[in-house]
Amino acid sequence: MLQTVAAFDRIGEENAFAVLARATELSHQGRDIINLGIGQPDFRTPEHIVEAAVKALRDGHHGYTPATGILACREAVARRTLAITGVEVSPENIMILPGGKPTMYGAIVMFGEPGTEILYPDPGFPIYRSMIEFTGAKPVPVPIREENGFAFSADETLALITPKTRLLILNSPANPTGGVTPREEIEKLVKGLEKHPQVAILSDEIYDVMTYDGEEACSLLRFPEIRDRLVVLNGWSKTWAMTGWRLGWSIWPDGLYDKIRKLAVNCWSCVNAPAQYAGIAAIDGPQDDVEKMMRAFDRRRRVAVEGLNSLPGISCRTPKGAFYAFPNITGTGWKAKKLASALLEEAGVALIGGPDFGVLGEGYVRLSYANSEENILRAIERIGDFLAR
Repeated sequence: MLQTVAAFDRIGEENAFAVLARATELSHQGRDIINLGIGQPDFRTPEHIVEAAVKALRDGHHGYTPATGILACREAVARRTLAITGVEVSPENIMILPGGKPTMYGAIVMFGEPGTEILYPDPGFPIYRSMIEFTGAKPVPVPIREENGFAFSADETLALITPKTRLLILNSPANPTGGVTPREEIEKLVKGLEKHPQVAILSDEIYDVMTYDGEEACSLLRFPEIRDRLVVLNGWSKTWAMTGWRLGWSIWPDGLYDKIRKLAVNCWSCVNAPAQYAGIAAIDGPQDDVEKMMRAFDRRRRVAVEGLNSLPGISCRTPKGAFYAFPNITGTGWKAKKLASALLEEAGVALIGGPDFGVLGEGYVRLSYANSEENILRAIERIGDFLAR
């Protein structure tokens, strides 16, 4: 019998993909399934972005590119970063990667090893904990609490740092909760981190422009005092409806940039050329489709929250960012994963149980409102009928 390295037995999964697979299987069996589980826009990638990729192929851009990404693509990211955050970033600190997960993987394996600790949000994106455990580091959850508006607490976060802490992972706007941490709380955190110069920060800002009701995401790039230990994760997937293009970027300090470049050379060589040209078109082209999509998400958000709050045993805070609602289902008497499974199998509604995002996710489910208003309303009706049985 083959014996594999023990670290591979510690790798977890992202259950949203398992739910997607089961929902797809049931659909193929003829069931009418409303999928509010997977976190991806239901809009098409804007046409001018698609055409840029087609043109790149027709122009002969089909070969290898630099491991760090095409310079023109990195320059586009630098322009976009300046426009969104007001911070100038050199293209020489920007990496183009095949999605957002390689940045998580790269940062976590750089700092994680047995005997160290890495802080991550709970509930939060499940790959954080999975990769921390893979490295042998101790995962230390940072509680993300409903009573705090699903924002992280600077004081609570700082209190968890020990001499063994090597990396702190932050996410705002957040998956799965839709929480947005206020600037004042981030300022307090940055001030407190002055006492912990050994701690690097990975700021997952993939939903940076996906906010509502006048909220604004505060990028950690705005704090020069931590720039020498800050990695910022971002990408094209959510903002421009490009999840399947597998195209992301990240910003690295000088001391870490060559390390991630070498990891790229060893792991994925480079990002495919036509996708990078599409990425340039996304950033530099018209943003009308992005604005249209966000207006639709805002309407759907309101429909989803109103509908969820009308259901027996369920209460839902209005999310301030991303495209997820994270309703509290404790009043139903159901455990979260069992309820999510029963709703899929019996009511034809795909949701994700809160514990798939961490221990503190119990008592919640995640609903993605990146689906039509009609489907959201149908799903709410089905959930109500199920709970009334």
